[in-house]
Amino acid sequence: MLTRRTLAGALAALALIAPAAAEDWKAKYPELTLGAIPVENASGTADRYAPLTEYLSKALGVPVKLRVANDYAAVIEGQRAGNIQIAFYGPASFARAVMTGVKVEPVVNQKHNNGASGYYSVIYVRADSPYKTVEDLKGKNLALVDPNSTSGNQAPRFFLQKAGHEVDKHFGKTVYAGSHENAVLALVQGTADAAANLWNSETDTVVTRMATKGMLKKPDGTQMGQSDFRVVFKSEFLPEGPFAVLASLPDDLKAKIREAFIALPKADKAAFDRLSDGKDLDLTPVTLKDYQPIIEMLKFNDDQRRKS
Repeated sequence: MLTRRTLAGALAALALIAPAAAEDWKAKYPELTLGAIPVENASGTADRYAPLTEYLSKALGVPVKLRVANDYAAVIEGQRAGNIQIAFYGPASFARAVMTGVKVEPVVNQKHNNGASGYYSVIYVRADSPYKTVEDLKGKNLALVDPNSTSGNQAPRFFLQKAGHEVDKHFGKTVYAGSHENAVLALVQGTADAAANLWNSETDTVVTRMATKGMLKKPDGTQMGQSDFRVVFKSEFLPEGPFAVLASLPDDLKAKIREAFIALPKADKAAFDRLSDGKDLDLTPVTLKDYQPIIEMLKFNDDQRRKS
Protein backbone atom coordinates (compact mmCIF):
# COMPACT_ATOMS: atom_id res chain seq x y z
CA MET A 1 0.00 0.00 0.00
CA LEU A 2 1.33 3.43 -0.97
CA THR A 3 1.44 5.54 2.16
CA ARG A 4 2.40 9.17 2.60
CA ARG A 5 5.66 8.02 4.18
CA THR A 6 6.62 5.69 1.33
CA LEU A 7 5.65 8.34 -1.26
CA ALA A 8 7.82 10.91 0.50
CA GLY A 9 10.69 8.43 0.55
CA ALA A 10 10.32 7.72 -3.14
CA LEU A 11 10.29 11.41 -4.00
CA ALA A 12 13.38 11.99 -1.89
CA ALA A 13 15.18 9.18 -3.68
CA LEU A 14 14.21 10.63 -7.06
CA ALA A 15 15.49 14.03 -5.99
CA LEU A 16 18.89 12.47 -5.30
CA ILE A 17 18.94 10.54 -8.57
CA ALA A 18 17.73 13.34 -10.89
CA PRO A 19 20.74 15.67 -10.59
CA ALA A 20 23.11 12.79 -11.18
CA ALA A 21 21.13 11.64 -14.21
CA ALA A 22 21.06 15.17 -15.59
CA GLU A 23 24.85 15.32 -15.51
CA ASP A 24 25.43 11.88 -17.06
CA TRP A 25 26.68 13.58 -20.26
CA LYS A 26 29.81 14.71 -18.41
CA ALA A 27 31.10 11.15 -18.38
CA LYS A 28 31.01 11.04 -22.20
CA TYR A 29 31.98 14.70 -22.65
CA PRO A 30 34.45 15.64 -19.88
CA GLU A 31 35.68 18.32 -22.30
CA LEU A 32 34.03 20.16 -25.17
CA THR A 33 35.54 21.84 -28.23
CA LEU A 34 34.39 25.09 -29.80
CA GLY A 35 35.47 25.44 -33.42
CA ALA A 36 35.57 28.80 -35.21
CA ILE A 37 35.93 29.65 -38.89
CA PRO A 38 38.95 31.86 -39.71
CA VAL A 39 37.44 35.30 -40.31
CA GLU A 40 40.64 36.79 -38.88
CA ASN A 41 44.16 35.45 -38.62
CA ALA A 42 44.62 32.69 -36.04
CA SER A 43 45.90 34.86 -33.19
CA GLY A 44 43.12 37.40 -33.67
CA THR A 45 40.47 34.69 -33.62
CA ALA A 46 41.99 33.12 -30.49
CA ASP A 47 42.00 36.47 -28.68
CA ARG A 48 38.40 37.16 -29.68
CA TYR A 49 37.04 33.78 -28.59
CA ALA A 50 39.12 33.13 -25.44
CA PRO A 51 36.67 34.95 -23.09
CA LEU A 52 33.75 33.02 -24.61
CA THR A 53 35.40 29.65 -23.99
CA GLU A 54 36.11 30.69 -20.38
CA TYR A 55 32.47 31.69 -19.95
CA LEU A 56 31.16 28.46 -21.49
CA SER A 57 33.51 26.38 -19.30
CA LYS A 58 31.96 27.94 -16.20
CA ALA A 59 28.39 27.83 -17.49
CA LEU A 60 28.57 24.18 -18.60
CA GLY A 61 30.79 22.87 -15.83
CA VAL A 62 33.37 21.24 -18.11
CA PRO A 63 36.42 22.71 -19.90
CA VAL A 64 35.63 24.18 -23.32
CA LYS A 65 38.66 24.36 -25.62
CA LEU A 66 38.94 26.57 -28.69
CA ARG A 67 39.97 25.20 -32.06
CA VAL A 68 40.75 27.85 -34.66
CA ALA A 69 40.35 26.16 -38.03
CA ASN A 70 42.78 26.64 -40.90
CA ASP A 71 39.85 26.94 -43.30
CA TYR A 72 36.06 26.79 -43.29
CA ALA A 73 35.98 23.14 -44.37
CA ALA A 74 37.93 22.12 -41.25
CA VAL A 75 35.03 23.21 -39.04
CA ILE A 76 32.56 21.27 -41.17
CA GLU A 77 34.70 18.12 -41.11
CA GLY A 78 35.46 18.52 -37.40
CA GLN A 79 31.74 18.46 -36.66
CA ARG A 80 31.17 15.58 -39.08
CA ALA A 81 33.78 13.56 -37.16
CA GLY A 82 32.29 14.58 -33.81
CA ASN A 83 35.50 16.27 -32.69
CA ILE A 84 33.94 19.75 -32.57
CA GLN A 85 30.79 19.79 -30.47
CA ILE A 86 30.08 23.53 -30.73
CA ALA A 87 30.95 25.66 -33.74
CA PHE A 88 30.72 29.17 -35.08
CA TYR A 89 29.86 29.14 -38.78
CA GLY A 90 29.23 31.59 -41.53
CA PRO A 91 25.78 31.00 -43.05
CA ALA A 92 27.20 29.35 -46.19
CA SER A 93 29.56 27.04 -44.31
CA PHE A 94 26.65 26.06 -42.03
CA ALA A 95 24.49 25.43 -45.09
CA ARG A 96 27.27 23.35 -46.65
CA ALA A 97 27.54 21.28 -43.49
CA VAL A 98 23.80 20.57 -43.60
CA MET A 99 23.85 19.83 -47.34
CA THR A 100 26.69 17.33 -46.93
CA GLY A 101 24.97 15.40 -44.16
CA VAL A 102 26.47 16.84 -40.97
CA LYS A 103 23.83 16.51 -38.24
CA VAL A 104 24.02 19.96 -36.71
CA GLU A 105 21.55 22.35 -35.07
CA PRO A 106 21.83 26.16 -35.09
CA VAL A 107 21.48 27.82 -31.69
CA VAL A 108 21.85 31.60 -31.91
CA ASN A 109 23.31 34.27 -34.15
CA GLN A 110 24.49 37.81 -33.45
CA LYS A 111 22.33 40.94 -33.58
CA HIS A 112 24.44 43.87 -34.78
CA ASN A 113 24.38 47.50 -33.71
CA ASN A 114 21.91 48.35 -36.48
CA GLY A 115 19.40 45.92 -34.94
CA ALA A 116 19.80 43.32 -37.70
CA SER A 117 20.75 39.68 -37.17
CA GLY A 118 22.52 39.60 -40.48
CA TYR A 119 24.87 41.41 -42.82
CA TYR A 120 25.85 42.02 -46.44
CA SER A 121 28.51 40.89 -48.86
CA VAL A 122 30.39 43.76 -50.49
CA ILE A 123 33.05 44.22 -53.12
CA TYR A 124 35.67 46.73 -51.98
CA VAL A 125 38.14 48.72 -54.03
CA ARG A 126 40.64 51.29 -52.80
CA ALA A 127 39.03 54.74 -52.56
CA ASP A 128 42.03 56.19 -54.43
CA SER A 129 41.55 53.75 -57.34
CA PRO A 130 39.76 54.66 -60.59
CA TYR A 131 37.15 51.90 -60.11
CA LYS A 132 33.63 53.16 -59.39
CA THR A 133 31.47 50.22 -60.47
CA VAL A 134 31.64 46.46 -60.97
CA GLU A 135 31.74 47.13 -64.71
CA ASP A 136 35.00 49.04 -64.20
CA LEU A 137 36.53 45.86 -62.77
CA LYS A 138 36.16 43.87 -65.99
CA GLY A 139 39.38 41.85 -66.41
CA LYS A 140 40.78 42.95 -63.04
CA ASN A 141 41.87 40.77 -60.10
CA LEU A 142 39.44 39.88 -57.30
CA ALA A 143 40.44 38.56 -53.88
CA LEU A 144 37.85 36.13 -52.53
CA VAL A 145 38.01 34.62 -49.02
CA ASP A 146 37.30 30.88 -48.93
CA PRO A 147 35.11 28.57 -51.07
CA ASN A 148 32.75 28.14 -48.09
CA SER A 149 32.66 31.82 -47.12
CA THR A 150 29.28 33.48 -47.57
CA SER A 151 30.28 37.12 -48.04
CA GLY A 152 33.69 36.18 -49.42
CA ASN A 153 32.60 33.78 -52.16
CA GLN A 154 29.10 32.30 -52.29
CA ALA A 155 27.12 35.55 -52.05
CA PRO A 156 29.28 37.50 -54.53
CA ARG A 157 28.96 34.68 -57.05
CA PHE A 158 25.19 34.46 -56.57
CA PHE A 159 24.30 38.14 -56.53
CA LEU A 160 26.79 39.20 -59.22
CA GLN A 161 25.39 36.42 -61.44
CA LYS A 162 21.91 37.87 -60.86
CA ALA A 163 23.28 41.30 -61.85
CA GLY A 164 24.69 39.86 -65.08
CA HIS A 165 28.32 39.37 -64.05
CA GLU A 166 29.63 35.80 -63.80
CA VAL A 167 32.59 36.08 -61.42
CA ASP A 168 35.01 33.74 -63.19
CA LYS A 169 34.35 35.38 -66.56
CA HIS A 170 34.04 39.01 -65.48
CA PHE A 171 37.26 39.18 -63.48
CA GLY A 172 40.65 38.49 -65.03
CA LYS A 173 41.75 36.46 -62.01
CA THR A 174 40.20 35.32 -58.73
CA VAL A 175 42.19 34.10 -55.73
CA TYR A 176 41.15 32.74 -52.35
CA ALA A 177 42.97 34.73 -49.67
CA GLY A 178 42.01 32.35 -46.83
CA SER A 179 40.41 34.88 -44.47
CA HIS A 180 38.48 38.15 -44.62
CA GLU A 181 41.50 40.01 -43.26
CA ASN A 182 43.80 38.52 -45.88
CA ALA A 183 41.41 39.57 -48.66
CA VAL A 184 41.51 43.17 -47.41
CA LEU A 185 45.31 43.02 -47.13
CA ALA A 186 45.55 41.80 -50.73
CA LEU A 187 43.66 44.93 -51.75
CA VAL A 188 45.80 47.20 -49.57
CA GLN A 189 49.03 45.68 -50.86
CA GLY A 190 47.97 45.89 -54.49
CA THR A 191 47.96 42.17 -55.29
CA ALA A 192 44.20 42.49 -55.93
CA ASP A 193 42.17 45.30 -57.52
CA ALA A 194 39.06 44.40 -55.52
CA ALA A 195 38.15 42.25 -52.53
CA ALA A 196 34.98 40.50 -51.41
CA ASN A 197 34.15 40.90 -47.75
CA LEU A 198 31.49 41.17 -45.06
CA TRP A 199 29.74 44.39 -44.06
CA ASN A 200 27.65 44.47 -40.88
CA SER A 201 26.93 48.19 -40.63
CA GLU A 202 28.53 51.57 -41.37
CA THR A 203 30.61 51.30 -38.20
CA ASP A 204 31.20 47.54 -38.07
CA THR A 205 33.11 45.84 -40.89
CA VAL A 206 36.26 43.76 -41.16
CA VAL A 207 37.96 46.99 -42.24
CA THR A 208 36.91 48.87 -39.09
CA ARG A 209 38.06 45.96 -36.93
CA MET A 210 41.42 45.76 -38.72
CA ALA A 211 41.84 49.53 -38.38
CA THR A 212 41.20 49.23 -34.63
CA LYS A 213 44.05 46.70 -34.45
CA GLY A 214 46.37 48.94 -36.50
CA MET A 215 46.57 46.42 -39.34
CA LEU A 216 45.86 48.80 -42.22
CA LYS A 217 48.61 51.16 -43.36
CA LYS A 218 49.56 52.93 -46.57
CA PRO A 219 53.13 52.51 -47.91
CA ASP A 220 54.12 55.73 -46.11
CA GLY A 221 52.91 54.31 -42.79
CA THR A 222 49.72 56.37 -42.62
CA GLN A 223 46.86 54.58 -40.87
CA MET A 224 43.91 53.59 -43.07
CA GLY A 225 40.24 53.43 -42.16
CA GLN A 226 36.85 52.72 -43.71
CA SER A 227 36.99 55.95 -45.76
CA ASP A 228 40.02 54.59 -47.63
CA PHE A 229 37.82 51.92 -49.22
CA ARG A 230 34.94 52.20 -51.67
CA VAL A 231 32.04 49.74 -51.92
CA VAL A 232 31.22 49.10 -55.57
CA PHE A 233 28.78 46.24 -54.98
CA LYS A 234 26.52 45.26 -52.08
CA SER A 235 24.46 42.07 -51.88
CA GLU A 236 20.98 41.57 -50.58
CA PHE A 237 20.61 40.95 -46.82
CA LEU A 238 22.12 37.71 -45.48
CA PRO A 239 21.31 36.01 -42.16
CA GLU A 240 24.23 36.09 -39.74
CA GLY A 241 26.03 32.77 -39.30
CA PRO A 242 25.08 30.69 -36.26
CA PHE A 243 26.70 29.14 -33.28
CA ALA A 244 25.67 25.52 -33.74
CA VAL A 245 25.82 22.21 -31.86
CA LEU A 246 25.98 18.59 -32.89
CA ALA A 247 22.48 17.12 -33.05
CA SER A 248 23.85 13.93 -31.48
CA LEU A 249 24.66 15.61 -28.17
CA PRO A 250 22.42 14.66 -25.22
CA ASP A 251 19.31 16.81 -25.06
CA ASP A 252 20.14 18.15 -21.61
CA LEU A 253 23.60 19.22 -22.77
CA LYS A 254 22.18 20.92 -25.87
CA ALA A 255 19.66 22.73 -23.68
CA LYS A 256 22.41 23.87 -21.34
CA ILE A 257 24.53 25.16 -24.24
CA ARG A 258 21.51 27.00 -25.65
CA GLU A 259 20.74 28.58 -22.28
CA ALA A 260 24.38 29.63 -21.87
CA PHE A 261 24.47 31.40 -25.23
CA ILE A 262 21.13 33.15 -24.71
CA ALA A 263 22.32 34.36 -21.30
CA LEU A 264 25.79 35.44 -22.54
CA PRO A 265 25.12 39.15 -23.36
CA LYS A 266 24.06 39.86 -19.77
CA ALA A 267 25.84 37.07 -17.88
CA ASP A 268 29.29 37.99 -19.25
CA LYS A 269 29.05 41.25 -21.17
CA ALA A 270 32.84 41.49 -21.52
CA ALA A 271 33.03 38.10 -23.27
CA PHE A 272 30.06 39.00 -25.46
CA ASP A 273 31.51 42.41 -26.39
CA ARG A 274 34.86 40.86 -27.25
CA LEU A 275 33.24 38.88 -30.06
CA SER A 276 32.40 42.08 -31.96
CA ASP A 277 34.54 44.80 -30.36
CA GLY A 278 31.39 45.89 -28.56
CA LYS A 279 29.39 46.36 -31.76
CA ASP A 280 26.70 43.73 -31.20
CA LEU A 281 23.50 44.22 -29.21
CA ASP A 282 22.34 40.68 -28.42
CA LEU A 283 22.07 37.07 -29.55
CA THR A 284 19.02 35.85 -31.46
CA PRO A 285 17.70 32.25 -31.32
CA VAL A 286 17.66 30.66 -34.78
CA THR A 287 16.45 27.47 -36.45
CA LEU A 288 17.38 25.57 -39.60
CA LYS A 289 14.54 27.31 -41.44
CA ASP A 290 16.40 30.63 -41.14
CA TYR A 291 19.16 29.23 -43.38
CA GLN A 292 16.99 27.70 -46.09
CA PRO A 293 17.58 30.70 -48.42
CA ILE A 294 21.35 30.18 -48.03
CA ILE A 295 20.99 26.48 -48.84
CA GLU A 296 19.10 27.46 -52.01
CA MET A 297 21.85 29.97 -52.88
CA LEU A 298 24.52 27.27 -52.60
CA LYS A 299 22.46 24.88 -54.71
CA PHE A 300 22.21 27.56 -57.41
CA ASN A 301 25.96 28.22 -57.30
CA ASP A 302 26.73 24.50 -57.42
CA ASP A 303 24.47 24.12 -60.44
CA GLN A 304 26.12 27.06 -62.21
CA ARG A 305 29.56 25.60 -61.58
CA ARG A 306 28.53 22.25 -63.06
CA LYS A 307 27.25 24.02 -66.19
CA SER A 308 30.42 26.05 -66.73
